[in-house]
Formats: sequence, C-alpha cells, structure tokens
Amino acid sequence: MADSSKDIQLRELKDMINDLKKMIKTLQATVDAANKREEALTQERDNLREEIDLLRKKLFGTSSEKRTLDIPGQLNFFNEAELEQDPESAKAEDLESILPEKTAKKRKGRATDAERFKGVPVEKKYLELSEEEKLCPVCGTPLKEIGEEFVRRELVFVPAKLKVYEYYSKNYECPQCRLQDIPVIKKGKDGRAHMLYGMASAGTVAWVMYQKFCNGLPYYRQEKDWKQYGVEITRATMANWVIRNSEAFFLPMYEYFHRKLLERGFVMADETPLQVLHEPGRRAQTKSYMWLFRSGEDGGSPIILYKYSETRAGDNAVDFLHGFKGYLMCDGYSGYNKVPDAKRTACWAHIRRYLTDAIPKGKALDYTQPSVQGMLYINQLFHLEDVIRSKYSSFDAIKKARLEKEKPVVEGFLSWLDQQNPTRGSRMDKAVTYIQNRRSYLSTYLEDGRCSFSNNLSENAIRPFTVGRKNWLFCDTPNGAQASAVVYTMVEMAKANGVNVYHYLTYLLEKLPDDRMSDDDLELLAPWNETVKAEIEHRANESNQSYVNCQRIMKAYLSL
Repeated sequence: MADSSKDIQLRELKDMINDLKKMIKTLQATVDAANKREEALTQERDNLREEIDLLRKKLFGTSSEKRTLDIPGQLNFFNEAELEQDPESAKAEDLESILPEKTAKKRKGRATDAERFKGVPVEKKYLELSEEEKLCPVCGTPLKEIGEEFVRRELVFVPAKLKVYEYYSKNYECPQCRLQDIPVIKKGKDGRAHMLYGMASAGTVAWVMYQKFCNGLPYYRQEKDWKQYGVEITRATMANWVIRNSEAFFLPMYEYFHRKLLERGFVMADETPLQVLHEPGRRAQTKSYMWLFRSGEDGGSPIILYKYSETRAGDNAVDFLHGFKGYLMCDGYSGYNKVPDAKRTACWAHIRRYLTDAIPKGKALDYTQPSVQGMLYINQLFHLEDVIRSKYSSFDAIKKARLEKEKPVVEGFLSWLDQQNPTRGSRMDKAVTYIQNRRSYLSTYLEDGRCSFSNNLSENAIRPFTVGRKNWLFCDTPNGAQASAVVYTMVEMAKANGVNVYHYLTYLLEKLPDDRMSDDDLELLAPWNETVKAEIEHRANESNQSYVNCQRIMKAYLSL
C-alpha cells in the first residue's frame, strides 16, 4: 500500500532535520576550529609583543637586572610565602631581621689628582721672574726669594722613542796558548744567537701583544702607528712575532697554569663565538669558539685560561678538564654535562636574567605577575649572599650561614616553581623551562662555602676577548687563534694577579720559559710569585722614573 502524503512529508521532515543537525555539527566544528586558530594567533601575537618589548628593553632600557626586595605598598611576598610553608620557623626568626637597614648608596667621591697620578713620578717646575722683574719696582734693589707657592699640576705625556741596538761580540784569545798551537778563544758575554723569533726585542714583541690583546688594537692599526715612528713593520710580521714567540715561550707557562687549574676544587667556564677565516675544510663564515676556564672563589691565586676550538661541542670541555674533580660553575649550556667527574652548580644570575626578561612591559611592580614573584625570591637570595659574604671570611662560616638563611629561600623558590603553568611559548614559559632543566643542581652551591653563587666572574673574564673582537673582528688562521688564546691568558693572568701587563709579558720573553723546565722552575715565573711581583713593580717604577732622569740630564747639559 502506497504511503500517504503525510508519511511522505514526515520522512522528508525527518531527513531535513538530520541534514540540519549534520550542518550544525559541521558549522560548530568550523567555529571551534576558528576559535582555536584565533586563540593560537592571539597567543602568537602576545608572544611576539613580549619579544618586541624585550628587545626594546635591551636596546633602550636599563642594563641592570637588580631589583628591590619589596614592592612599595605591598606585603612582602617572600615572607608571606615562608609563613604559609613553615609558620613555626618564621616565628623563630624573621629573615628581615638579618638584613642591614636599607640606606641610600653613597656616591663615590671624586678622586684627587694625587690619587689619580699615584705611581707617576713628580718633577717640580718653577715659574721664575726675568732678571729685570727681579728688581724692586720702588727702589730698584734686587728681590730676595722668600718661598714658593703651588700654582697648578699638569700630566705630561712623553711619546715613545725607537732605537736599534746592534750587538757585537768581542772575542778574546790566549796568546801563550797560541804559541803552542793550542787556540783558546772566548766570546763576549752576549755572544749567542737571538732567542726570540724575529729581530724585535722582548719589549717590542711585548708591546705588540699588549696593544692588541690588552688595548684591542688590530695589527693594521699598529702598522700605521709604527709608521709614525719611522719604522716599516707589516701586520704579517707582527702576527708572525706573536704566533712563534707565544708558541715557543708562553705555551709552557700556559700548560703549567692548566695543570694548576685542574688541581683546584672549583672551576668556572664560559664560551663565545669566534670567526677564523682559513680553517681547513670549513667555510670562512663558520663559527668557531673561544672558551674561558678559570678558578673559582676558593681563596687561591686566580687562574684564567683561554682555549680555541673549531666547535662548541661539549667534548672540548671534557678534554680540557680531563682529570678535574670538583665543582663546575657555568651557564646553561648542556655540553658541560659531559664532564664526567665535575659536579655542576647553577648560575643564579642567569636564572634572574630569564625572569627579568619574562616581566611584561610596565608590570615590574605588579605583585600578581608570576615573574615578579619569582624575582622576589631571587633578589632575596642575592641580598642574603651579599650580607653573608660581607660578614664572614671563613668558608665554613659562609656554608653555615647559607644553610641557615638561604636554604629556606631556595626551598620556597622551588615550591613556587612547581606551581607555575605558564602559557606555552611565552617568555615566562622559557624562563620556567630553563629553571626546571637546572633544578637538580640549583642547591649545589650550599654544599661548600667556596662555591660561587653565580658565573659572573667567568663572564667578566671573557669580556676582554669579546671587546677586542669588536675591533679586530676575526682571526686569520687556527694558529693565530690558538696564539690569541695563549697571549690572552698571559694578559688576563697578569691583570687578575695585580701585575703590570706589559712588563710581565716583557719579563716572560726575557726569561724564555720552555718545555724543559720543571713545574718548580715555572712556578718562579708565575704572576702570583712574590719575587715576580716585586720585579714587575720595580720595572714599572723604573720606567716612570726614566722620564724624570732624562729631563734632569737635559737640564744639566743645557746649563753647561
């Protein structure tokens, strides 16, 4: 029996309803997808805005990462968090009570001329009257000197002067033995071949090194400078002087410093890119690296070593630190994890840097921002560290104070860290990820009072290289890069141990250390050796005094 018209209409309506439901589902899925895309685009836009704000802050904002402990008008977040975690311990001792009262930072007084010219010889100059002016304007009687009065002080620059020394050896013979056909001949005291590579003296080679590796003056600029003194010395010649003499005479000292560093219990490290134009099998644009390894704050003489390598592979750190067993302070680069017997410590300055970058624009005083909350913990730690370091000199006392005062703050910071769930891709997400990846050794520095709290010392030590790189831009060959590492080591070792850089370089090139010397012999040439320090200071004073002596000789000559 044929369906009635009503049945047909009913089926059509049901089909229409089903089609509409399907259409609604499709449209809803489209809307949901569009909303998700919009959310993703909005988040991407916000992340990009954060990046733009960060770049603007780095370009135009303050460079300081330090922030105040408290936000004006707000409850101290740190103390609030501590009360929630352990009310009893908070009652037992208020952390604020150990902090010194906040005072305005005193401006450093302007240095006097006497302080600025300390170590520079002083020569008195007298402003005389002419013979006619020495007569009394009233009666014409010759005036009598009654004293002197200070008028002014001038700093006089004396340009360098070049000399060429030609050495001749006087030879001597025994006439009596000659009659017996037994020739006996003796040469002069300095009748030996020049030990330095090149015709330059030790002082000249040291000056070339000093100008480039201490003052950042490239060879081509030094070439122009030498021309002003009437000497043609090409940049290739200077480069050859540096490479060959550093390989022959500085490398033994470098290797000795390396052995001494491995004996220490605390090492700090950092690395920075370097461009070397002519590396075999590599393009000129390929990045090479200059590594920095130095001793920590363990009370020993500072040791600073540079090392050139073609890559940033962690194996470079493994090879250089082979045999080292102790604490290793470095940045977040995972390559240092390969050092087998080193115990990593975290750099809290890097953690602070990431959290500082995560603070939204204009929200630095917004207590509700997670990045600001984290900064309160970090700043509390930095402040406590300053207080403890200024109060205690004993490493055992520093360790005890850290465990008592700083450990609760670190634990509070880790508790705060566990509560963070930032938006994926945001600056805060990057900061939290960075910190979480180093969570296992955030507290390592609490184990020993000699452990450093941050890696700032190594970053400061590598800065002279990065500043110099802005001037000379690149190294030509791997040999030049390795020579740069060795000479930079000697320069920074002199600075760190408080001796004159130029005179120390000259001293080493005069003593000519070699690989046949024992460690005891090389120790006598180290910049921390008291005899070496006294000799370098004597040379510096003698160099300053030479001008005064020359002036006196010239004055005596003119008076004849």
